[in-house]
Amino acid sequence: MSKASWVFQLEGDSRGIPRVLAEGIATRVFPGEHAMLSVVRIDAGATGTVHSHPEEQWGVMLEGTCTRIQGGEEIECAVGDFWHTPGGVMHGIRGGPSGALVLDIFSPPRAEYKQAGSGFGAARIEK
Repeated sequence: MSKASWVFQLEGDSRGIPRVLAEGIATRVFPGEHAMLSVVRIDAGATGTVHSHPEEQWGVMLEGTCTRIQGGEEIECAVGDFWHTPGGVMHGIRGGPSGALVLDIFSPPRAEYKQAGSGFGAARIEK
């Protein structure tokens, strides 16, 4: 019996839009009308570029550990931790020793993430 078309899977769901954010950081993006989910796999020690974007973002640590970089702070996060990033706030992430699986939620959806690609799109990058 197959699942309904509106049921998705964290691992390997081919309906997600693939995007490589940085070396060792890849995601599958699931856009909706008012929100967007991004299932992000982060390799051990991989670091995402510190950046900002106008969309609000929430993140949930599903597996592993990471260091969340935001507002000039570096905070260690583990399974069950989740965080809020208002639009325009500089942020990034670094995978822990065993890597991490993070669920990011954006509102509104990020237009540039609605198609396959690489990088952080139109985000402002910290210099």
